[in-house]
Amino acid sequence: MSTASSESSPAAYDRTAELHALDTTYAGVRGLIASGVTHVPRIFRVPDQHHEPRQDGTVPAGQEPAAIPIIDLGCGDHTAVVAAVRRAAAQWGFFKVTGHGVPEDTMAMAMDAVRAFHEADGGEGSDKARLYSREPARAVKYHCNFDLYQSPVANWRDTLYVRMAPTPPDAGDLPDNCRNALFDYAHQVKSLGNTLFELLSEALGLKPSHLTDIECNQGQVLLCHYYPPCPQPELAIGTSRHSDGGFLTILLQDEIGGLQIFSEDQWVDVAPTPGAFIVNIGDLLQVFKSC
Repeated sequence: MSTASSESSPAAYDRTAELHALDTTYAGVRGLIASGVTHVPRIFRVPDQHHEPRQDGTVPAGQEPAAIPIIDLGCGDHTAVVAAVRRAAAQWGFFKVTGHGVPEDTMAMAMDAVRAFHEADGGEGSDKARLYSREPARAVKYHCNFDLYQSPVANWRDTLYVRMAPTPPDAGDLPDNCRNALFDYAHQVKSLGNTLFELLSEALGLKPSHLTDIECNQGQVLLCHYYPPCPQPELAIGTSRHSDGGFLTILLQDEIGGLQIFSEDQWVDVAPTPGAFIVNIGDLLQVFKSC
């Protein structure tokens, strides 16, 4: 995809053509890096008005940087865990969980499998080409930005999307190098999700099965994002500011980090914690809590 003359001759810039050129490679942002690009294409460049204001990250002497709570689900004190979940959900809408019962090798194998898929070549005849789609009905698909043609700025990110519940996909629909790892991971995380819904039910003063009884736990989607190295990171963004629309997000973060959450009028860095998941209370659960 050509990126050379967009700045020198803005009248000649055809955004739709550039989006289409990227889309038809079936290789996403990773394909750009593999092709040797040294500049961020214009479709990914964040205009100045879209940048968040810079914040002074200086922490006053004697004060710890803000950080989301870490809750050990396996501590053995159920009452304390419910209370901690209640506080974290109310104050932050986010918390980390350890002692969750998901084996670390399951987490590592899923991460490695997703990375292997994204770092494989794209193009005609590849798994990426076979799965490349934004069709809502497809249970397994790969794409560069689900809203590529609607968003004013494309995110520097590729995604493998797998809808695991309520109806799991055919095994053959998943990429060979991801199949077993993602099915195992989804099973383990679904169990963790059920535990979290029980804790959240109790935190709301309801019986443990309440959120499950009203089927908050029926769906499960794996969004396997990949953020390739960026030649000009100050010009692009991996994921735009947003809120999660479902009931609950359980996020497995790699060792690189980069996640931020907005709390009390400031962006807070969420540093990786080995072996932990990040839990995000989604919009639908926020609505339920407010009713």
